Amino acid sequence: MFVTTLHEEIPLLGGDVTDGVVRVGDTVRRPTRPSTPSVHALLRHLEAAGFEGAPRVVGIDERGREILTYLEGESGLRPLPPYAVTDEALAALAGLLRRFHDAAATFRPPRHAVWENGSNDDLAPELVGHCDVNLDNVVFRDGLPYALIDFDLARPTTRLFDVVTTLRHWAPLADPVDLDPVQRELEPGPRLRLFCDAYGLRPRDRRRLLDLARLRFSRSYVAMRARAATGGGWARMWAEGAGTRIRRAGAWLDTHHDELHAHLV
Repeated sequence: MFVTTLHEEIPLLGGDVTDGVVRVGDTVRRPTRPSTPSVHALLRHLEAAGFEGAPRVVGIDERGREILTYLEGESGLRPLPPYAVTDEALAALAGLLRRFHDAAATFRPPRHAVWENGSNDDLAPELVGHCDVNLDNVVFRDGLPYALIDFDLARPTTRLFDVVTTLRHWAPLADPVDLDPVQRELEPGPRLRLFCDAYGLRPRDRRRLLDLARLRFSRSYVAMRARAATGGGWARMWAEGAGTRIRRAGAWLDTHHDELHAHLV
């Protein structure tokens, strides 16, 4: 369905990679990519399944941009507000991710679905995950997460890989030098346990979580380096030190592995 633009376009800031994202009235317009039809199929499934924490697909506008509903609220733009890192927010995010996974588990992708490439688990996919639940891609209302946005990197994966990707940003699993000021006093170990409890993560997945995080760091470095070679936002992130931050996060995880693991068993 094609929709004509009748309102002023307001640039939306905060995303690391996708340029040209604007708000038009109560919608968001975004450039399409080969994976857009597959992502739209996922979003329509989530709507049909009753999952309220994702934008709805409206159509394509006269300029070939996808049109999604605009979700009122605040995303985790830096510097982060204190409410974004509370235990209550972390538990709410875990519940949101679990509800998304439960809804996505019944999604059957189109026969010729196309997804963006990216790092992944070695185990067989269980569902189509978000795979990019960073602070920019969560919308808050009244100080708590209520929706996920920017499904561009969605792809078949495991629940645990999506959990690990989320905890990378929200525990967080990172060298403190790379963290926002309000994150530097957080205790990642207890936050890992809190998230896993709120999500309902199985014991066998908890035992594997940190090993998968280490694997993800290694593969994410390679994947981001390859994307950076294509230019655009990825190249900008790489030039700004994304690869170095991944390496530091991996080294930090190696140093703190045992103390973090103690909170997961």
